[in-house]
Amino acid sequence: MTEPSSLNAPSSSASPTPQVEESSETSYRALVDAIQDYAIFTLTGTGHISSWSPGAQRMKGYAAAEVIGKHFSVFYTPEAVASGWPDYELRCARAEGRFEDEGWRVRKDGTLFWANVTITPIYDESRAVSGFAKVVRDMSERRRLEEIEASSRRMSEFLATLSHELRNPLAPVRNAINLMRLDTSLSPHAARCRDMIDRQISHLTRLVDDLLDVGRIASGKVGLRLRNVDLRDVVERGIESARPVLDLRGQQVDVSLPDEPVAFRADLTRLVQVLQNLLHNAAKFSPAGSRIAISGEVTGRLLELRVSDPGCGIQHDALEDIFSLFVQRSSPISEARNAGLGIGLSLCRSLVELHGGTIRASSAGLGKGSTFTIQMPCIKHQPADTAADTSPRTGALRVLVVDDNRDSADSLAMLLEMLGHEVSVAYEGKRPARSPPVFRRTSR
Repeated sequence: MTEPSSLNAPSSSASPTPQVEESSETSYRALVDAIQDYAIFTLTGTGHISSWSPGAQRMKGYAAAEVIGKHFSVFYTPEAVASGWPDYELRCARAEGRFEDEGWRVRKDGTLFWANVTITPIYDESRAVSGFAKVVRDMSERRRLEEIEASSRRMSEFLATLSHELRNPLAPVRNAINLMRLDTSLSPHAARCRDMIDRQISHLTRLVDDLLDVGRIASGKVGLRLRNVDLRDVVERGIESARPVLDLRGQQVDVSLPDEPVAFRADLTRLVQVLQNLLHNAAKFSPAGSRIAISGEVTGRLLELRVSDPGCGIQHDALEDIFSLFVQRSSPISEARNAGLGIGLSLCRSLVELHGGTIRASSAGLGKGSTFTIQMPCIKHQPADTAADTSPRTGALRVLVVDDNRDSADSLAMLLEMLGHEVSVAYEGKRPARSPPVFRRTSR
């Protein structure tokens, strides 16, 4: 019986026909030519360019006729060529079967780009290396983003360090002001100077604290002390914290809150800080003598707290930008008093989001005021946690002040002494054996 004719076809182990080889080469060339985001080319065994793809021309700027036959070191910086790096790459690829590297490469016009490079040996029939295939990818954008991220981390670390160092001289100045307040013999002129210093130190302290918090948030070092708090308590404390700025501008705050208690999980100190910043922002961009409104309502399990002002308003395209770090908006109302770092609103958003809430700005346009709305989950039928008893103790106390900033330690000791307490001061944590305290004051 004869075999079917289909079985007489060449077996799969037979050598490819010239037509098949030509078709494969055409398909391969079409595939390489279609790749535009990578530079793909081949080298001879000595490193001279033997083929050139359209992607390579697009990335490096050379036409095929300009570069074929040249040594591939033409793409390297003079420093890399002087160190013998191109030849080192080929030796590694030959020895290890593959070489990958990232570094600066040079285009035809002399500009540099950051490249990811892969070199693979090409073997002949005897398994000897006859050349190399090289694939290059432009990674400049990725490197730029990595440098921005690294720069941002360094800036956050710098801000945290700067803020910490700035706080050291502020403490003794604040203590000195409080000491001056206990002196009833000051002349009216000296008292006015004292109050002016007090206001400016308060403003500077707030800026430094904001800087410090931004650094902590960026580095993930802010931890919230969550407990059940009452909305009315948050609002009252926020207004009290912002009172100096509001009084200076002659502004009033109208409050409209639900009659029943509204409890929610929050860090009371941080949320008061958010409200204080929003009130400062409203006061700064509103006319003197104006009225600022705080309103709150509960819808389902969602608390909505709004701070509205009749000020200069916000352009529609800036409603998101104002929450970016170091972005400031100017206003003819407050241009002379618009001293700030552009941190407050960015800090508000970060702190609200740490609570699992959101904050947004809205405005009908320039000159039509603005509203900042906070949304947070609330707790129904659950009272706020009872605050710990913080009433001051009466009578003289024995107090130990420890601070490596001598001015801060001494000024605080003087203040406590004038208040009638017995004070000991140490400038370091460890005290030498059989020696008295480093510094000691005793009230008379």
